[in-house]
Amino acid sequence: MELLHAFGITLKQFRKEKSWSQEELADHSGLDRTYISLLERGHRNPTLSTLFSLANCLGYQPNHFIKEIEKVMESKYGSDQNEN
Repeated sequence: MELLHAFGITLKQFRKEKSWSQEELADHSGLDRTYISLLERGHRNPTLSTLFSLANCLGYQPNHFIKEIEKVMESKYGSDQNEN
């Protein structure tokens, strides 16, 4: 799984945990709803400031957000990644 897709899965998971729509996340973060959608689908590469903004807006430390992205990537790769 590529990094952008894992980021999108994590972002969507955290958003849904707050029971927010993409529109609500956009309102809280100051980003456009369309951009949120593109991020969740892995079609845009967020900047570092966007990552920090979204993490904080959703109530997470940026490092926790990154750890969750790593977990998503590891779970999708499984043991295949360790064999290389």
